[in-house]
Amino acid sequence: MKSIKLFAYGAVVAVLYGLLFAYEKEVVEICKRGGWWFLFPVAVAFAFSVFHGTFTGLFWDALGIQARKSR
Repeated sequence: MKSIKLFAYGAVVAVLYGLLFAYEKEVVEICKRGGWWFLFPVAVAFAFSVFHGTFTGLFWDALGIQARKSR
C-alpha cells in the first residue's frame, strides 16, 4: 500500500514540476500583477511543499531509512 502512495505522490510531484516549467512565463506574469496575486506563488509553494514532502518521507521509508529517536 505504501508503494502505491509513493508512486502516486511521485507522479503528482512530476506533474507539478512539469506544469511549472511548461507555464514558466505565465507564472512569472501572474506574479508581476501585484495586489492579491501575491497569494499565487504562496499557494504554488505550499502545494510543492505538501506533495514533495510527503513523497520524500515515503521514499525514505521505502528504503528503510528512519530518523534517530531522541533520548
